[in-house]
Amino acid sequence: MSEADRVPSPAAPPPPPAVAVVVAAAAAAAPEERKGKEPEREKLPPIVSAGAGATAGLDRGSKGQISTFSNFISTVSQKKEAAENRSSPTHLVFPNIKNVRDLPPICLDVRQKQRISTDTLSSEMKAPALPDPVLPLQPKTMKDFQEDVEKVKSSGDWKTVYDFYLTTFDSFPELNAAFKKDATTSFNTIEDSGINAKFVNAVYDALLNTPQDIQKTVLKGIINSLLREWKGPRTKDDLRAYFILLQNPQFNNTSTYVIYAHLLRQIATLVEADHHFLVHWFKKLSQKRFKQLVERLLQFISLRLFPAKPEEFPPITKCSWWIPSASKVLALLNTANGLVHPPLIPYTDFYNSTLDHIDLMEEYHTWQSFGNSHRFSFCQYPFVISIAAKKIIIQRDSEQQMISIARQSLVDKVSRRQRPDMNMLFLNMKVRRTHLVSDSLDELTRKRADLKKKLKVTFVGEAGLDMGGLTKEWFLLLIRQIFHPDYGMFTYHKDSQCHWFSSFKCDNCSEFRLVGIYA
Repeated sequence: MSEADRVPSPAAPPPPPAVAVVVAAAAAAAPEERKGKEPEREKLPPIVSAGAGATAGLDRGSKGQISTFSNFISTVSQKKEAAENRSSPTHLVFPNIKNVRDLPPICLDVRQKQRISTDTLSSEMKAPALPDPVLPLQPKTMKDFQEDVEKVKSSGDWKTVYDFYLTTFDSFPELNAAFKKDATTSFNTIEDSGINAKFVNAVYDALLNTPQDIQKTVLKGIINSLLREWKGPRTKDDLRAYFILLQNPQFNNTSTYVIYAHLLRQIATLVEADHHFLVHWFKKLSQKRFKQLVERLLQFISLRLFPAKPEEFPPITKCSWWIPSASKVLALLNTANGLVHPPLIPYTDFYNSTLDHIDLMEEYHTWQSFGNSHRFSFCQYPFVISIAAKKIIIQRDSEQQMISIARQSLVDKVSRRQRPDMNMLFLNMKVRRTHLVSDSLDELTRKRADLKKKLKVTFVGEAGLDMGGLTKEWFLLLIRQIFHPDYGMFTYHKDSQCHWFSSFKCDNCSEFRLVGIYA
């Protein structure tokens, strides 16, 4: 059928419906005759989009022609269904659109009505709802576990204990089911982790005395748990699982460091709110367990820096995140230790003496250049650096500042076309022995710009070149005078064996400032 046959011109009147039926029947019979004896096939009428048909009609004719064309399609479809496919259960009904404006508007109201209408469907037509996740039941109590361990001593059969470890460490939900005080309670408070700490300790204490196949089963379960729980937001049960796994004594062995590193990485990358929960749970640990966690992390860092057997670990270029992750978790423990009064362990227990043997100045310069950004430096975690290491850093930094200030003074002198003088490289102090404190205070006040330069002392009326001896003598005499009880700046307390500020000298702060500059 040509374009002219389907869309009549405005001059000719549209054909009546009866003629349209005859034409359609003749068109349908022609292909059947060409097929010969081919079996008849069940045919469905073509699905015509109401919107597409209406749009096409607007392009070709007036509104009256759109109605006639739609009637034509509807009549052909109904006749063909009645003649060829009476037994077919499928009946397609096309809407008799008289105008494009008759189409239902696509808006939020319609979508809302469509969503509400699904509630009126019968139960057979609705999709089945997903069941709520079922938490695993608590397999054993602490008493049951201890009885099973005692039976092993007499029978030698580890199957019951093996099944317990296999099930418990298989996933995070299983860990929560085994060690939560109540598996049906959420325990979403920072003060109570909801974990049976005594049960956890009993299970871990017994783990190290089990056969190797049980210990390997636990490590395999931890690997699968870490891989399974890597994606998605963390729940409080996930935090409890991390809290439990971190106490595993198997991580003292270097052969487990790869697994331990991935556990530390997942904990270190948690959001701040999750860290807040862990910090408050850490402070509830016993002193013994808390110290074990700290020592395990310090050992992990030390052996990664100076491995006894380098072949045991991946190359440092492929596991550069190990030490930053461990340091981050160690920072959480240090924060938890500071929240307890008195602290669980002394702050010196966080010192890592291994760091005394690395290039501390490189760490310091990295920290100065990048701060607390993505570039790691131990100076970001000063609580792990010992007093001796901090002393070295401060001393070398002071020396570098002296050299930098002296160099800048020399450049300024040359830029002003003045003759350089060696005295410009030092903080030159001329004092009288009879007025040691007052002269020293006056010199330091007048030469504040040179305070970072190297000190050089000259006693008035005495010939001599300060090669270090005069400076030491000045320090000794100054300290002896300002701390003398008769001078009145400080008082000595025999009980504490310390000097403290005197109440009689608090009206003059300049001399105390001198002591601070000297220190």
